[in-house]
Amino acid sequence: MSDLALTVVRAGALTTVQDLGRPGYAHLGVPRSGALDPGALRLVNRLVGNPEESAALETTLTGCAVRPHCAVTVAVGGAPGPVRVDGRAVAWGAPVRVGAGALLEVGAARRGVRGYVAFAGGVAVDPVLGSRAADLLSGLGPAPLADGMVLPLGAPAGHPARLDGAPWPAPPSELVLRVRFGPRDDWFTASALRTLTRSLYKVSASSNRIGLRTDGPPLERAVAGELPSEGMVLGAVQVPPDGRPVVFLADHPTTGGYPVVAVVHEADLGAAAQAAPGTPVRFVAGRPVRGRPGGQAVP
Repeated sequence: MSDLALTVVRAGALTTVQDLGRPGYAHLGVPRSGALDPGALRLVNRLVGNPEESAALETTLTGCAVRPHCAVTVAVGGAPGPVRVDGRAVAWGAPVRVGAGALLEVGAARRGVRGYVAFAGGVAVDPVLGSRAADLLSGLGPAPLADGMVLPLGAPAGHPARLDGAPWPAPPSELVLRVRFGPRDDWFTASALRTLTRSLYKVSASSNRIGLRTDGPPLERAVAGELPSEGMVLGAVQVPPDGRPVVFLADHPTTGGYPVVAVVHEADLGAAAQAAPGTPVRFVAGRPVRGRPGGQAVP
């Protein structure tokens, strides 16, 4: 067994291997996937001296615990929470040296949802279509972590950041999502469009890596029936039959038949990844999305 590896001691509620995803394969039915909070992934990788696109662990709410077989520099970021090495509290949001065989414990998030754990050298599982990301919708990439699993690590190629800690955006107390209407806003009444941008929604507990579901007033349809399946993009606000908007995240399907009323600015989706159930959500309108079915990516 290689020393460049770690053993999973506690997998947590849902911990997956993630990098920046596999864009460019939607025509094959493969979502982009990748870290839901890519800014957090990039930062923890920089802290340990990795290229920003290196694979790391993405935790959900309850953290995880791992035991590296070799001494390695680690950084934990994203949703803030306690970090311990062999029971001793260490810094969150900064590079930390973990000895061979020591127990690294990432505790439950105090705020936010998703934590990121980077190791110098990256998590070196085999790439699929150029990415090491676990895609929970298609099943591509490594399986979610389970207790006892062994993951390979890469050889460190850079040097840890020379700082005590890095600035981090706080998880949102209110999630504000900038949207552009379209391409199927004409399937909804004018009243529904006002409802979307003037009402307060909340993050539903049924949200996941595929989509952020909302609780709040339903959107009234102007057109009955359903569409033939058409292309979907990251950030699409799809409206299922119950009328409550769903914001598509990294593991979203590449096609769908429910109408897309708007598309969220991609820069806002990292905050969406950290919005815990019950967080208030507001949609703020900008210019319309027009063009091919499924909308255009918002620049």
